[in-house]
Amino acid sequence: MQFESWQAFIEMGGYGFYVWLAFGVSFLALALVVVQGLRARSKLEQEFVKEQQRQQRLARRKQGVS
Repeated sequence: MQFESWQAFIEMGGYGFYVWLAFGVSFLALALVVVQGLRARSKLEQEFVKEQQRQQRLARRKQGVS
């Protein structure tokens, strides 16, 4: 479908508000999913580092006691 002008493109034949609202909500949802995934990954990496440090401390204690 071709539009005569940018204004006609934005208006989308009278349905522009709904079309652009749907795009906006969709992109917002996708952005929230990406942010949530990045935050979860960061948290998992921090927990992994803490667990590695804990395992190293336990191993050093075990070697010191033996």
